[in-house]
Amino acid sequence: MSEYRRLLDSNVCSKDIRRYKKLLIFGTCLKDEHPEIVAEWSKGRATFHVCLESEHVNMVGFKLASILCRVPIEEIVILTVDGSLHCVQLHMMAEEVNRFFGNRFKIRHLVYEKGKVIEIDPEVVKTARFLTKVRSLLALKHKGTSS
Repeated sequence: MSEYRRLLDSNVCSKDIRRYKKLLIFGTCLKDEHPEIVAEWSKGRATFHVCLESEHVNMVGFKLASILCRVPIEEIVILTVDGSLHCVQLHMMAEEVNRFFGNRFKIRHLVYEKGKVIEIDPEVVKTARFLTKVRSLLALKHKGTSS
């Protein structure tokens, strides 16, 4: 499949969502920059793209929540480039929506960095929201290296 649909333009009960019950939501830039990565991860999943530079995170979150209310989703995969100011919100938004549903969905967080797709533990995504926690972790790291 070479044309992927924009999440906000898709029906929350689309045939693909109902058939696969697994979602891949990826950062739009990946379809142009690394289409082979998107093709690989889209197998067996209803696949949609999102650009949080042009779409508000709340709209995307509401769309995802609307899907989850209607279709028994088994897995959500979020795939973005690493280090993107906007894409990191996509990971955090998925965790927040899952929290609304009592954390009943499996979410996989993937980032593309230096030619590799790297899986990120959901706990890392949750921690990254809190700058004071990140600060404390970095302080521990620096304390350990200065000994």
